[in-house]
Amino acid sequence: MGLKDQLAGRMPADLVTLVSDHFEVIGDVAVLSVPDELGPYKHLIAQAIASKRKNISTVLNKEEKVTGDSRTARYEILQGDSSVTLHHEFGFAYRLDISRTFFSARLANERKRVTDQVRQGEKVCVPFAGVGPFAIPAAARGAEVLAIERNPEAFRYLLENIALNRVTRNCSAVQGNALDTPCPAHTVFDRLIIPAPYGMDHALETLLPVLSDNGMVHWYTFRAKEQIPDLIRAFEQEGLRVRYSAPCGNVAPGVSRWVFDMARTPGL
Repeated sequence: MGLKDQLAGRMPADLVTLVSDHFEVIGDVAVLSVPDELGPYKHLIAQAIASKRKNISTVLNKEEKVTGDSRTARYEILQGDSSVTLHHEFGFAYRLDISRTFFSARLANERKRVTDQVRQGEKVCVPFAGVGPFAIPAAARGAEVLAIERNPEAFRYLLENIALNRVTRNCSAVQGNALDTPCPAHTVFDRLIIPAPYGMDHALETLLPVLSDNGMVHWYTFRAKEQIPDLIRAFEQEGLRVRYSAPCGNVAPGVSRWVFDMARTPGL
């Protein structure tokens, strides 16, 4: 039974049609965005979600989109008492506070696609590392990983998750701005995984000098579909061979998060 069916007769019929069955689940927390028209019924909707999914103990209403250097949004707790949760993903566990850190469960398959390419012994750098969903699986595959995160709250959880997932031997973390945090002396990386926030397109140019010849970079940016062919041509003119590109979910009308897997041409 869908939410609309659960709420039929408990809300005006014209408003029931506005209720969406689509919401994000992070650990035991459901995250939804309640339209203004449904504001008077938001707690009723939260109760219906919690009763439908027994693994959900907290329901959050996203009141503002992700903004700022910390990449956090503003949430209202509709049900439950905490935005802290433990999220499980492909055998890994991530503790986080949804209200203080950025995390998208919807990118789980994309993260696995990328980290499955990591080979044992590689040197991998993950700027904008968040609570560790790229860095930790890469380390578990035997890579030597450097994770960089600016948000103090996310960094605290990153350290906790590195220990929780038992990858402390080969995953180190640095708190700071990924674009001006110095890497260890003379270090070059075989692979860069760069889940750059919106508006950080200059990060690619800044970070490329630490990528080895024939190294791989997984670059995330936000674009409209019609911009992609010109962007690929620009990458290739700079000596980056685009091996794979795909959208990873819409973030605004006509705009998606895109990933580009690119190999660096020697001599770039």
